[in-house]
Order: sequence, then C-alpha cells, then structure tokens
Amino acid sequence: MPKSVILRGYRYSVYNRIARLALHEKGVDYEIEEVDPFASDIPEDYLNRQPFRLVPVLSHGAFDVYETSAITRYVDAAFDGPDLVPIEAEPLARTAQVISIVDSYGYRPMVRQVFAHRVFRPTEGEQADETEVATGLGAAWIVLGALNTIAMERLVLDGRNFTLADCHLAPMIAYFVQAPEGADALSRHSALSEWWATVSQRTSVRVTDPGLPPNGNP
Repeated sequence: MPKSVILRGYRYSVYNRIARLALHEKGVDYEIEEVDPFASDIPEDYLNRQPFRLVPVLSHGAFDVYETSAITRYVDAAFDGPDLVPIEAEPLARTAQVISIVDSYGYRPMVRQVFAHRVFRPTEGEQADETEVATGLGAAWIVLGALNTIAMERLVLDGRNFTLADCHLAPMIAYFVQAPEGADALSRHSALSEWWATVSQRTSVRVTDPGLPPNGNP
C-alpha cells in the first residue's frame, strides 16, 4: 500500500534535505519521489503542485505544500514526535532568526559559490571560478559570525535540542565544509564548530546525506 506521505524533490537539493531531516526527526514514514528541477521535462503532475519549478513538495494524503519553511512547520505540527519549534519566546525567536539568516544570506555564498565552485565543479571536470569562491567566503564569514553569536547563547544550535534551525542550517554546512576553505572558516567559529561536530553525527543527518551530485546543481 502506498504511503500517505510523499516528499517530491531532488536528492542533492539542500532544501529537499531540510524537509527530510524534519521528517526523520519526527519519525514519519514517507515515500520519496525524485524530481530534478534542472530537467527540461519536469512532469506536468509536479508543476501542478509546484508552479515555480523548484523543490521540494510534500504531499500528505490530498494535501500538498511547497516552500521548505512551510513544509517543515507542517511536519512539526501534523505529526507526533519531538517538537522542532521551541515554545518559549527567546528560543522561538532565535529559531526563526537562524532560518531567515541561512535562507537569505547563507545559501548562496556557502553552497552556490564556495561548495559549487571549489568542490562540485572540479568533479565535473570544470574550472572553479576563484572570484566566486573568494566572494562566497567573504559573505559566508559574516553569516558564520552571526550564527556563532547565536550558538554561544545556547538557546538554539546547542547540539542538544534539535529544532528547525538545525534542520535548515545542517545541510548547508554539510556542503560548505567539503571545501577546505569552508572547513577552515567554520573551525574559526568555536561555538558553531562545536555544534556541527555534534549534529553531523546525528542519525537523521547521517541517513539523509546525499553524497555529491553526479550532475546538475545542489
């Protein structure tokens, strides 16, 4: 019998992995349907669910939801399991703040610039654009500093209480530190580095590791 929960997305996508982390942390049994957003022939059925040609989409019975922040909040509210959104005001605010920081300021420099140019492109036999790497590192340094300050408070990103902040940040850091410059930059932010050392060993993080994309983009 088909599962009632289906995650439609691209396995190498940071945002697909964010959704998978939330599902694993809640203990949800779900089915995966692979959709490559970079393909020219995205299925019509998928475009009816996600008109912007991005991933992922979560389907729970007849209910479809896209936009990763909406998906993770739905997963947290709809299923039993540990709460991924804090109740108290300060951790709640910091969770939302971390998500906004990584989405607005972290994804492009850490993933599309540093990881894509230093790690992904060479695996495809392409030259890294050193300007892109340098620009990405500069922007990422500001992001890491802001997140390190938050981690030092130990309201979120403390390595113990796993929240949607961890779900959103972990996949980006996982790609970023595959670049030697990224790993070095993280190591210079002690609280965030300590957080990653713990979270990277978490079962949900390990089982959702997609490896390197063979083609396309993360």
